[in-house]
Amino acid sequence: MASRKSSNNRQIVEEQLLARLETLRLEPHGEFLQEILLTLTRLAENGVDEGELKIVDKALRDLRYAFKVFAPYRGVRKVTLFGSAREPIDSPVCRHAVDLARALVREGYMVITGAGEGIMKAGQEGAGQDRSFGLNIRLPFEQTANIYIQGNPKLIHFHYFFTRKLFFVKESNALVLFPGGFGTLDEAFETLTLIQTGKTDPKPVILLDVPGGSYWAAWRAFVEREILGQGRIAPEDLALFRMTARIDEAVEEIRQFYRRYHSSRYVKEQFVIRLQAPLPEAALSSLHGEFADLLSGGTFTQGPALPEEANEPEIAHLPRLCFPFNRKSFGRLRQLIDRINREGRTS
Repeated sequence: MASRKSSNNRQIVEEQLLARLETLRLEPHGEFLQEILLTLTRLAENGVDEGELKIVDKALRDLRYAFKVFAPYRGVRKVTLFGSAREPIDSPVCRHAVDLARALVREGYMVITGAGEGIMKAGQEGAGQDRSFGLNIRLPFEQTANIYIQGNPKLIHFHYFFTRKLFFVKESNALVLFPGGFGTLDEAFETLTLIQTGKTDPKPVILLDVPGGSYWAAWRAFVEREILGQGRIAPEDLALFRMTARIDEAVEEIRQFYRRYHSSRYVKEQFVIRLQAPLPEAALSSLHGEFADLLSGGTFTQGPALPEEANEPEIAHLPRLCFPFNRKSFGRLRQLIDRINREGRTS
Protein backbone atom coordinates (compact mmCIF):
# COMPACT_ATOMS: atom_id res chain seq x y z
CA MET A 1 0.00 0.00 0.00
CA ALA A 2 2.79 2.38 0.96
CA SER A 3 4.64 1.52 -2.24
CA ARG A 4 1.55 2.31 -4.34
CA LYS A 5 1.11 5.63 -2.53
CA SER A 6 4.76 6.51 -3.13
CA SER A 7 4.41 5.66 -6.81
CA ASN A 8 1.28 7.83 -7.07
CA ASN A 9 3.10 10.73 -5.42
CA ARG A 10 5.97 10.49 -7.88
CA GLN A 11 3.51 10.45 -10.76
CA ILE A 12 1.81 13.58 -9.40
CA VAL A 13 5.18 15.36 -9.08
CA GLU A 14 6.13 14.41 -12.65
CA GLU A 15 2.79 15.65 -13.97
CA GLN A 16 3.25 18.95 -12.12
CA LEU A 17 6.73 19.36 -13.54
CA LEU A 18 5.50 18.67 -17.06
CA ALA A 19 2.74 21.22 -16.62
CA ARG A 20 5.29 23.75 -15.30
CA LEU A 21 7.43 23.24 -18.37
CA GLU A 22 4.57 23.30 -20.85
CA THR A 23 5.26 26.97 -21.55
CA LEU A 24 8.77 26.07 -22.68
CA ARG A 25 7.62 23.90 -25.55
CA LEU A 26 7.96 26.78 -28.00
CA GLU A 27 11.32 27.84 -26.56
CA PRO A 28 14.64 26.48 -27.86
CA HIS A 29 15.65 23.19 -26.21
CA GLY A 30 12.58 23.08 -23.97
CA GLU A 31 12.30 19.31 -24.43
CA PHE A 32 15.76 18.83 -22.93
CA LEU A 33 14.83 20.81 -19.85
CA GLN A 34 11.84 18.54 -19.41
CA GLU A 35 14.01 15.44 -19.62
CA ILE A 36 16.56 16.83 -17.15
CA LEU A 37 13.94 17.61 -14.52
CA LEU A 38 12.20 14.29 -15.00
CA THR A 39 15.52 12.48 -14.62
CA LEU A 40 16.13 14.29 -11.35
CA THR A 41 12.74 13.28 -9.97
CA ARG A 42 13.32 9.68 -11.01
CA LEU A 43 16.47 9.52 -8.91
CA ALA A 44 14.18 8.74 -5.98
CA GLU A 45 13.14 5.51 -7.69
CA ASN A 46 16.76 4.32 -7.54
CA GLY A 47 16.97 4.65 -3.79
CA VAL A 48 19.83 7.17 -3.89
CA ASP A 49 21.11 8.37 -0.55
CA GLU A 50 22.00 11.87 0.62
CA GLY A 51 25.65 11.57 -0.39
CA GLU A 52 24.73 10.58 -3.94
CA LEU A 53 22.26 13.44 -4.22
CA LYS A 54 25.00 15.82 -3.10
CA ILE A 55 27.17 14.59 -5.97
CA VAL A 56 24.39 15.33 -8.47
CA ASP A 57 23.70 18.71 -6.91
CA LYS A 58 27.33 19.86 -6.87
CA ALA A 59 28.00 18.56 -10.38
CA LEU A 60 25.00 20.46 -11.75
CA ARG A 61 26.11 23.59 -9.90
CA ASP A 62 29.58 23.24 -11.47
CA LEU A 63 28.07 22.85 -14.92
CA ARG A 64 25.54 25.67 -14.60
CA TYR A 65 28.04 28.26 -13.42
CA ALA A 66 30.75 27.28 -15.92
CA PHE A 67 28.26 27.43 -18.82
CA LYS A 68 27.31 30.93 -17.65
CA VAL A 69 30.92 32.16 -17.46
CA PHE A 70 31.93 30.81 -20.86
CA ALA A 71 28.73 31.83 -22.69
CA PRO A 72 29.82 35.38 -23.67
CA TYR A 73 33.00 34.01 -25.26
CA ARG A 74 31.54 31.25 -27.43
CA GLY A 75 32.85 32.85 -30.62
CA VAL A 76 36.43 33.29 -29.36
CA ARG A 77 38.95 30.51 -29.91
CA LYS A 78 40.74 29.30 -26.79
CA VAL A 79 43.78 27.20 -25.89
CA THR A 80 44.08 25.16 -22.69
CA LEU A 81 47.49 24.95 -21.02
CA PHE A 82 48.33 22.03 -18.72
CA GLY A 83 51.45 21.54 -16.61
CA SER A 84 52.92 21.20 -13.14
CA ALA A 85 51.67 23.39 -10.29
CA ARG A 86 55.01 22.75 -8.55
CA GLU A 87 57.21 24.20 -11.29
CA PRO A 88 59.18 27.23 -9.94
CA ILE A 89 57.86 30.37 -11.57
CA ASP A 90 61.37 31.45 -12.58
CA SER A 91 62.23 28.09 -14.22
CA PRO A 92 62.84 27.78 -17.97
CA VAL A 93 59.61 25.77 -18.33
CA CYS A 94 57.51 28.50 -16.70
CA ARG A 95 59.16 31.22 -18.77
CA HIS A 96 58.32 29.12 -21.83
CA ALA A 97 54.68 29.05 -20.70
CA VAL A 98 54.64 32.85 -20.27
CA ASP A 99 56.04 33.32 -23.77
CA LEU A 100 53.63 30.82 -25.32
CA ALA A 101 50.60 32.48 -23.71
CA ARG A 102 51.72 35.87 -25.02
CA ALA A 103 52.16 34.43 -28.49
CA LEU A 104 48.69 32.86 -28.40
CA VAL A 105 47.09 36.14 -27.36
CA ARG A 106 48.82 37.87 -30.28
CA GLU A 107 47.17 35.25 -32.51
CA GLY A 108 43.75 36.19 -31.11
CA TYR A 109 43.31 33.28 -28.69
CA MET A 110 42.22 33.27 -25.08
CA VAL A 111 44.04 31.03 -22.59
CA ILE A 112 42.52 28.54 -20.12
CA THR A 113 44.56 27.15 -17.21
CA GLY A 114 43.86 25.49 -13.88
CA ALA A 115 44.24 28.79 -11.93
CA GLY A 116 46.93 27.41 -9.61
CA GLU A 117 50.65 28.00 -9.34
CA GLY A 118 53.52 26.91 -11.58
CA ILE A 119 52.66 26.48 -15.25
CA MET A 120 49.11 27.71 -14.62
CA LYS A 121 50.31 30.94 -13.06
CA ALA A 122 52.85 31.42 -15.85
CA GLY A 123 50.21 30.93 -18.53
CA GLN A 124 47.96 33.54 -16.98
CA GLU A 125 50.82 35.95 -16.50
CA GLY A 126 51.49 35.74 -20.22
CA ALA A 127 47.85 35.94 -21.28
CA GLY A 128 46.81 38.75 -18.95
CA GLN A 129 43.53 39.23 -17.09
CA ASP A 130 41.36 40.03 -20.11
CA ARG A 131 42.40 36.94 -22.08
CA SER A 132 42.49 34.40 -19.21
CA PHE A 133 40.13 31.79 -17.79
CA GLY A 134 41.02 30.05 -14.52
CA LEU A 135 39.45 26.68 -13.68
CA ASN A 136 40.31 26.12 -10.04
CA ILE A 137 39.59 22.92 -8.09
CA ARG A 138 38.43 22.68 -4.46
CA LEU A 139 40.81 20.31 -2.64
CA PRO A 140 41.00 18.99 0.95
CA PHE A 141 44.07 21.20 1.27
CA GLU A 142 43.40 24.74 0.16
CA GLN A 143 44.39 25.65 -3.39
CA THR A 144 44.04 29.37 -3.84
CA ALA A 145 43.96 30.96 -7.26
CA ASN A 146 47.16 32.58 -8.45
CA ILE A 147 47.59 36.37 -8.35
CA TYR A 148 46.98 36.76 -12.08
CA ILE A 149 43.46 35.34 -11.96
CA GLN A 150 42.26 36.31 -8.47
CA GLY A 151 39.18 38.53 -8.66
CA ASN A 152 38.69 37.78 -12.35
CA PRO A 153 35.04 37.08 -13.27
CA LYS A 154 36.40 34.32 -15.52
CA LEU A 155 37.69 32.39 -12.49
CA ILE A 156 35.58 29.28 -11.77
CA HIS A 157 35.85 27.06 -8.68
CA PHE A 158 34.92 23.42 -9.35
CA HIS A 159 33.93 20.81 -6.81
CA TYR A 160 34.91 17.88 -9.04
CA PHE A 161 37.81 17.05 -11.31
CA PHE A 162 35.48 15.45 -13.85
CA THR A 163 33.41 18.60 -14.37
CA ARG A 164 36.57 20.72 -14.43
CA LYS A 165 38.22 18.48 -17.04
CA LEU A 166 35.07 18.58 -19.13
CA PHE A 167 35.48 22.33 -19.58
CA PHE A 168 39.23 22.17 -20.17
CA VAL A 169 38.52 20.07 -23.25
CA LYS A 170 35.04 21.21 -24.28
CA GLU A 171 35.85 24.92 -24.35
CA SER A 172 39.26 24.65 -26.00
CA ASN A 173 40.21 24.67 -29.65
CA ALA A 174 43.68 23.33 -28.86
CA LEU A 175 45.55 21.96 -25.85
CA VAL A 176 49.21 22.45 -24.94
CA LEU A 177 50.80 20.26 -22.27
CA PHE A 178 54.01 21.19 -20.46
CA PRO A 179 55.93 18.78 -18.21
CA GLY A 180 54.00 17.94 -15.04
CA GLY A 181 53.00 15.35 -12.48
CA PHE A 182 50.23 12.77 -12.21
CA GLY A 183 47.57 15.33 -13.12
CA THR A 184 49.31 16.41 -16.33
CA LEU A 185 49.79 12.83 -17.47
CA ASP A 186 46.16 12.09 -16.62
CA GLU A 187 45.09 15.09 -18.71
CA ALA A 188 47.34 14.03 -21.59
CA PHE A 189 46.01 10.47 -21.77
CA GLU A 190 42.38 11.45 -21.15
CA THR A 191 42.46 14.15 -23.83
CA LEU A 192 43.99 11.77 -26.36
CA THR A 193 41.46 9.08 -25.41
CA LEU A 194 38.56 11.48 -25.93
CA ILE A 195 39.82 12.44 -29.38
CA GLN A 196 40.78 8.86 -30.30
CA THR A 197 37.26 7.64 -29.49
CA GLY A 198 35.41 10.59 -30.99
CA LYS A 199 34.01 11.79 -27.66
CA THR A 200 35.29 15.29 -28.37
CA ASP A 201 35.89 17.24 -31.56
CA PRO A 202 39.22 16.89 -33.38
CA LYS A 203 41.69 19.50 -32.13
CA PRO A 204 45.45 20.00 -31.84
CA VAL A 205 47.25 18.45 -28.85
CA ILE A 206 50.80 19.76 -28.44
CA LEU A 207 53.39 18.38 -26.03
CA LEU A 208 55.71 21.31 -25.36
CA ASP A 209 59.06 20.98 -23.62
CA VAL A 210 62.00 23.39 -23.36
CA PRO A 211 64.97 23.03 -25.72
CA GLY A 212 67.04 20.10 -24.50
CA GLY A 213 64.24 18.82 -22.27
CA SER A 214 63.59 15.07 -22.06
CA TYR A 215 60.12 14.87 -20.48
CA TRP A 216 57.94 14.37 -23.56
CA ALA A 217 60.65 12.53 -25.48
CA ALA A 218 60.73 9.93 -22.70
CA TRP A 219 56.92 9.80 -22.66
CA ARG A 220 56.77 9.25 -26.41
CA ALA A 221 59.41 6.51 -26.21
CA PHE A 222 57.24 4.73 -23.63
CA VAL A 223 54.13 5.14 -25.80
CA GLU A 224 55.88 3.81 -28.89
CA ARG A 225 57.51 0.89 -27.06
CA GLU A 226 54.83 -0.26 -24.62
CA ILE A 227 51.57 0.92 -26.20
CA LEU A 228 52.08 1.10 -29.96
CA GLY A 229 54.71 -1.65 -29.92
CA GLN A 230 52.31 -4.04 -28.21
CA GLY A 231 49.46 -3.24 -30.59
CA ARG A 232 47.46 -1.33 -28.00
CA ILE A 233 46.95 1.65 -30.31
CA ALA A 234 47.13 2.00 -34.09
CA PRO A 235 50.13 3.69 -35.79
CA GLU A 236 47.89 6.52 -37.02
CA ASP A 237 46.94 7.36 -33.42
CA LEU A 238 50.35 9.01 -33.11
CA ALA A 239 48.95 11.68 -35.45
CA LEU A 240 46.69 12.85 -32.62
CA PHE A 241 49.51 14.82 -30.99
CA ARG A 242 52.61 16.84 -31.88
CA MET A 243 55.78 17.18 -29.83
CA THR A 244 58.08 20.20 -29.93
CA ALA A 245 60.29 22.45 -27.82
CA ARG A 246 59.71 25.58 -29.90
CA ILE A 247 56.97 28.10 -29.25
CA ASP A 248 56.74 29.15 -32.88
CA GLU A 249 56.18 25.52 -33.91
CA ALA A 250 53.46 25.10 -31.27
CA VAL A 251 51.65 28.22 -32.50
CA GLU A 252 52.06 27.16 -36.12
CA GLU A 253 50.58 23.74 -35.34
CA ILE A 254 47.41 25.43 -34.10
CA ARG A 255 47.36 27.94 -36.95
CA GLN A 256 47.82 25.20 -39.53
CA PHE A 257 45.05 23.02 -38.04
CA TYR A 258 42.52 25.81 -38.63
CA ARG A 259 43.95 26.95 -41.96
CA ARG A 260 41.19 25.28 -43.95
CA TYR A 261 39.38 23.15 -41.35
CA HIS A 262 36.87 25.19 -39.35
CA SER A 263 34.79 22.71 -37.33
CA SER A 264 32.81 19.50 -37.71
CA ARG A 265 29.69 17.67 -36.62
CA TYR A 266 27.55 14.65 -37.44
CA VAL A 267 24.36 14.98 -39.44
CA LYS A 268 22.70 11.57 -39.28
CA GLU A 269 25.20 9.20 -40.92
CA GLN A 270 27.25 11.97 -42.47
CA PHE A 271 30.36 13.48 -40.92
CA VAL A 272 30.35 17.13 -41.93
CA ILE A 273 33.57 19.16 -42.02
CA ARG A 274 33.07 22.91 -42.32
CA LEU A 275 35.81 24.45 -44.47
CA GLN A 276 37.32 27.93 -44.45
CA ALA A 277 37.58 27.62 -48.25
CA PRO A 278 36.40 24.95 -50.70
CA LEU A 279 38.70 22.18 -51.86
CA PRO A 280 39.77 22.17 -55.50
CA GLU A 281 38.09 19.41 -57.48
CA ALA A 282 41.39 17.62 -58.04
CA ALA A 283 42.02 17.51 -54.28
CA LEU A 284 38.50 16.23 -53.63
CA SER A 285 39.03 13.44 -56.14
CA SER A 286 42.32 12.43 -54.51
CA LEU A 287 40.60 11.94 -51.13
CA HIS A 288 38.67 8.98 -52.52
CA GLY A 289 41.90 7.09 -53.09
CA GLU A 290 43.80 8.25 -50.02
CA PHE A 291 41.08 7.93 -47.38
CA ALA A 292 38.58 5.39 -48.69
CA ASP A 293 39.15 3.40 -45.46
CA LEU A 294 37.31 6.13 -43.52
CA LEU A 295 34.09 5.51 -45.43
CA SER A 296 31.32 3.25 -44.20
CA GLY A 297 29.87 3.46 -47.70
CA GLY A 298 29.34 6.18 -50.25
CA THR A 299 31.96 8.80 -50.99
CA PHE A 300 33.28 12.30 -50.24
CA THR A 301 31.08 15.15 -51.43
CA GLN A 302 31.45 18.91 -51.22
CA GLY A 303 28.62 21.40 -51.08
CA PRO A 304 26.73 23.99 -49.01
CA ALA A 305 25.44 23.70 -45.44
CA LEU A 306 22.92 20.93 -44.86
CA PRO A 307 19.33 21.78 -43.82
CA GLU A 308 19.94 20.13 -40.44
CA GLU A 309 22.61 22.76 -39.69
CA ALA A 310 20.12 25.63 -39.70
CA ASN A 311 20.68 26.11 -35.96
CA GLU A 312 24.15 27.51 -36.71
CA PRO A 313 23.42 30.44 -39.05
CA GLU A 314 26.70 32.20 -38.25
CA ILE A 315 28.64 29.58 -40.23
CA ALA A 316 26.01 28.76 -42.85
CA HIS A 317 28.16 30.36 -45.55
CA LEU A 318 31.05 27.92 -45.14
CA PRO A 319 31.42 25.08 -47.69
CA ARG A 320 31.08 21.53 -46.38
CA LEU A 321 32.97 18.30 -46.97
CA CYS A 322 30.63 15.40 -46.16
CA PHE A 323 31.16 11.65 -46.00
CA PRO A 324 29.71 8.59 -44.23
CA PHE A 325 32.37 8.10 -41.54
CA ASN A 326 33.02 4.68 -40.02
CA ARG A 327 33.18 6.37 -36.57
CA LYS A 328 36.22 4.44 -35.39
CA SER A 329 39.32 5.62 -37.27
CA PHE A 330 39.91 8.94 -35.52
CA GLY A 331 43.66 8.86 -36.00
CA ARG A 332 43.03 8.59 -39.74
CA LEU A 333 40.44 11.35 -39.45
CA ARG A 334 43.17 13.61 -38.05
CA GLN A 335 45.37 12.65 -41.02
CA LEU A 336 42.50 13.60 -43.34
CA ILE A 337 42.22 17.02 -41.66
CA ASP A 338 45.99 17.51 -42.04
CA ARG A 339 45.69 16.58 -45.72
CA ILE A 340 42.87 19.09 -46.22
CA ASN A 341 44.86 21.83 -44.50
CA ARG A 342 47.94 21.23 -46.68
CA GLU A 343 45.89 21.65 -49.84
CA GLY A 344 46.37 25.15 -51.23
CA ARG A 345 47.01 27.14 -48.07
CA THR A 346 44.55 29.98 -47.60
CA SER A 347 46.87 32.22 -45.59
